[in-house]
Amino acid sequence: MAGDTGPGTAGRELFLVLAVAVVGLLLAVVAAFTPWHAAVVGSAPAGLVEMHVPDDPGSAPGGSH
Repeated sequence: MAGDTGPGTAGRELFLVLAVAVVGLLLAVVAAFTPWHAAVVGSAPAGLVEMHVPDDPGSAPGGSH
């Protein structure tokens, strides 16, 4: 029943909360440190993508707005 408070009930509840917390931490570690994409054999290595700011905002292609 909802009102049962026998000996060991608090300990069992605390154990359950800690077990769920540990499982959540393990899942977070797995998600953080495992690769999320499949490695293709012979794929190009990752490289730096350079970004450039235009010199003059008015010289953008497409004319003025």
